[in-house]
Amino acid sequence: MKTQEIVQKLWNLCHVLRDDGITYHEYVSELTYLLFLKMMKETGGEQQLPKGYRWDDVAKLDGVELLTFYKLLLIHLGTNGSQRVQAIYAGAGTSLRQPVNLRTIVQNIDALDWYSAKTEGLGDLYEGLLEKNAEETKSGAGQYFTPRPLIECMVNLVQPQPGELVQDPAIGTAGFLIAADRYIKERTDDLFDLKEKQQTFQRKQAFYGMELVPDVQRLALMNAMLHGIEGDILLGDTLGPSGAKLPKADVILTNPPFGTKKGGGGPARDDITYPTSNKQLVFLQHVYRGLKPGGRAAVVLPDNVLFEEGVGQKVRADLMDKCDLHTILRLPTGIFYAQGVKTNVLFFTRGAKDKGNTKAVWFYDMRTNAPSFGKRTPLTHTHFEPFEKAYGKDPLGKAKRKDQGEEGHFRKFTRDDIAKRGHNLDISWLKDDSVTDHADLPEPDEIAAEIVLQLQTALEEMQALQEELGAEG
Repeated sequence: MKTQEIVQKLWNLCHVLRDDGITYHEYVSELTYLLFLKMMKETGGEQQLPKGYRWDDVAKLDGVELLTFYKLLLIHLGTNGSQRVQAIYAGAGTSLRQPVNLRTIVQNIDALDWYSAKTEGLGDLYEGLLEKNAEETKSGAGQYFTPRPLIECMVNLVQPQPGELVQDPAIGTAGFLIAADRYIKERTDDLFDLKEKQQTFQRKQAFYGMELVPDVQRLALMNAMLHGIEGDILLGDTLGPSGAKLPKADVILTNPPFGTKKGGGGPARDDITYPTSNKQLVFLQHVYRGLKPGGRAAVVLPDNVLFEEGVGQKVRADLMDKCDLHTILRLPTGIFYAQGVKTNVLFFTRGAKDKGNTKAVWFYDMRTNAPSFGKRTPLTHTHFEPFEKAYGKDPLGKAKRKDQGEEGHFRKFTRDDIAKRGHNLDISWLKDDSVTDHADLPEPDEIAAEIVLQLQTALEEMQALQEELGAEG
């Protein structure tokens, strides 16, 4: 049985949970509590769990006794066992009310082909479950899940190396860190080419980050653990004082949350030069301030970061001074949970000095005349291959490149060109044929999603402005 088939069997259990009143949003967290116990047994890691609170202790019970014990187990594991176990079960509780449903889930998990699952990798199995949850629009989990082909492309180009500190300040379910770890392992014979001290560093210190939402941090902790990563996955607000304490990194890979800061107002940390309620602009400042000299980053950001005036203009100028912003990838629409959102990947390197690092920016337009990605046209890594070829093999963006002209997808604009535009980086040049090509028009639900997104953004910005004006008054 392939991983995909096991994932589907696990996902089908959501129907049992829904019968017990559990929402899509709660489903994966609920399943995680039980899956973790089973996976610890299958991998020989049960020494991390206190005796009497392991898989077999759950599997042998039935009826009310099972549900009662399960509730006690969740509380007990939140304060007992290894540090990682306690973090995964911190504040855990169950919404299950019917013992028969809990028993059904336990039996179904036990009946899975765990030999095949272990052969293909339990981490891949859990990653598949997270991806399935993100695809289910009702779960709302897509906002924490960056498409894996995009992550793979970003990691391939930034090229994380053994011994480097790799950070994701908006960690979600840890997709970027796991992909960076996989990239290094594939090039070091699963770390066996490294000395023992280097192996220990890779497993325990190399990868770290922060997540704001407790349930999502729980998923990230388990996902990382199943992939052999033990670095710090902290619960906290990157835009608050705890974010300022994150160690400086050699590599930062991230997809910060979209929208304005809840309640309006700027970040609650005093090291941000240009405070604003626009979370993406603050995250961007965190990233380039958090890089070591020579450190490199790839960051997913919406279009407004490229053109917003006022603070946005100052942040872009500061970025291009402190860093070499060498490449911007304009992503196609429809690859994120909010179908209408338009996004980009910014690739940059922190300079040794804080002035004049960006001489020119290369733009790759993967959006204009691209297919509308979604269920009909799923995004794959193949779609990124032309961009990767144009980018070149140098992670600092210094490979020999060719400007493809007005008819091509890859073009170079000097810092002077950009300065004349008021540091506006929302640059496009290709003629958009989709207006006249009805076959490529988005589906009605995608158009509706774009309208809703624009209305939500406008309301958030109005709320933030109202609260700022109220505070001043």
